[in-house]
Amino acid sequence: MRKIALVSEHASPLASPGSVDSGGQNVYVAHVAKQLAQLGYLVDIFTRCDGSCSNREVEWQPNIRVVHVPAGPSHYIPKEQMLSYMEEFGRYMIRFAKRQKIPYDIVHANFFMSGMVARQVKQALRIPYVMTFHALGRVRRLCQGQADTFPITRLAIEEDLMRDADRIIAECPQDRQDMERLYGAASSRIDIVPCGFDPEELWPVPMIARRQLGLDPDEFIVLQLGRMVPRKGVDTVIRSVALLRDRFGIAARLLIVGGNAEQIDIRNTPELGRLMALTKELGLERQVVFTGQKARSQLRYYYSAANVFVTTPWYEPFGITPVEAMACGTPVIGAAVGGIKSTVVDGKTGYLVPPNDPDAVARRLASLHNQPRHAQRLGAAGMERAYQRYTWRNVAAQIAAIYEAALDIAPSDILQSYLPAGRPHFSELEWTT
Repeated sequence: MRKIALVSEHASPLASPGSVDSGGQNVYVAHVAKQLAQLGYLVDIFTRCDGSCSNREVEWQPNIRVVHVPAGPSHYIPKEQMLSYMEEFGRYMIRFAKRQKIPYDIVHANFFMSGMVARQVKQALRIPYVMTFHALGRVRRLCQGQADTFPITRLAIEEDLMRDADRIIAECPQDRQDMERLYGAASSRIDIVPCGFDPEELWPVPMIARRQLGLDPDEFIVLQLGRMVPRKGVDTVIRSVALLRDRFGIAARLLIVGGNAEQIDIRNTPELGRLMALTKELGLERQVVFTGQKARSQLRYYYSAANVFVTTPWYEPFGITPVEAMACGTPVIGAAVGGIKSTVVDGKTGYLVPPNDPDAVARRLASLHNQPRHAQRLGAAGMERAYQRYTWRNVAAQIAAIYEAALDIAPSDILQSYLPAGRPHFSELEWTT
């Protein structure tokens, strides 16, 4: 039985989805841990204690513990301000690991700061580590410019981690290309494994979804779901709905799920306030509904109630929400960036549009509104694609194989002594359309 340490310094699997620093990484860590546990692994998830944790260790699921690490102040701080606390985080994790009766076989770091922790653990305890970056600093700088408030040292740290990690997991072909082109990472050490969805959590419920949510059965409903931060491009979706009304005469209902719409704190969620002001400026108060955060158990109703799901980020390493929408049989309009270029097949499961282009989004929305049967065919094709390629069970099986490959090349003879031979390698070809 393997024992895995998942490190996710700012993204706890216990956090409510949709808040400023709670999004795809939280979902990834939670579901990878669950599936690894079902495969027979013991899993500990290390995340920073931000004051919301009442217990230092939480027995979260069978074979899964969440360990809240005291590093920095015991209250919420933006992830951009956590860098100086990672050494403290690493020291705590090393002490914790030394106390365990069953040692960790491997560390899986999520995000570059978790990679710093994993590197400390490797140096102290000779435990190999695998890296999933979830986002790359150089790509963020290219897309966001001065809006990216991470310290510039992030770039050098990421470059060092790409040389030091035993294996690197890219989430899509674009992610791997960015690592190779911008960081000089060796392609032979990078495996492509996508994100996924849970079929026991998300499936189509079109017959009851609108009734469950109290929505008009005849309205044309557009859904946007995710974190309320500028790079997600939610303002593009709002502007496209205004154009859909003004240019095509279609009054769509836009549901924006995420953020806390009832208790806006400008210090922590300025983007939500900006989006609400934009909605008022465009005269869309009666068409746009800010629902706030919703529990994962409610999301299938929102996805299934929508005629179309729209996601238009400037930059997206993978993008879990398009896959979740596809799993619920809903066609997707997505910006042609990052992983969305791989998950959405233009003209077959939805449409790809340029980022920051509300006009292109409005034209595709009008097309789907005017061709409902075609929209249904796109949704059905998307669901088939999601179930074939993107379940968390398949994702975790591939990650487990990468762990074994990393252990094969680990320097410790003790780790080498009990491993079976022959590990599959995952290439870019498996995840291209």
